[in-house]
Amino acid sequence: MIHVVAVITAKAGQRAAMLELFAANRAAVLAETGCIEYAATVDAAGMPPSKGSFGADTFVVIEKWESLAALQAHAVAPHMAAYGAKTKEMTESRVIHVLEPV
Repeated sequence: MIHVVAVITAKAGQRAAMLELFAANRAAVLAETGCIEYAATVDAAGMPPSKGSFGADTFVVIEKWESLAALQAHAVAPHMAAYGAKTKEMTESRVIHVLEPV
């Protein structure tokens, strides 16, 4: 199994719009062969800010894939290219962590 933690920071004030586009694309990703989990997360409400907080412009995508091949196919899927094109101008940064269990 492959785990992905994608830390995506939107340009100021753009996170909500990016999350709407993410939500619209999510069903297509979940239908991909090998996709186990694909969800956007944000800092938990009610928690005081800390060194570990991501802040108001960032969301974190938590993904699980059956294999590295499934993740690689996801990366080149047409709906992901379309999502990338729609969010390109809204994105400040993306840091993608690809992990495997030990």
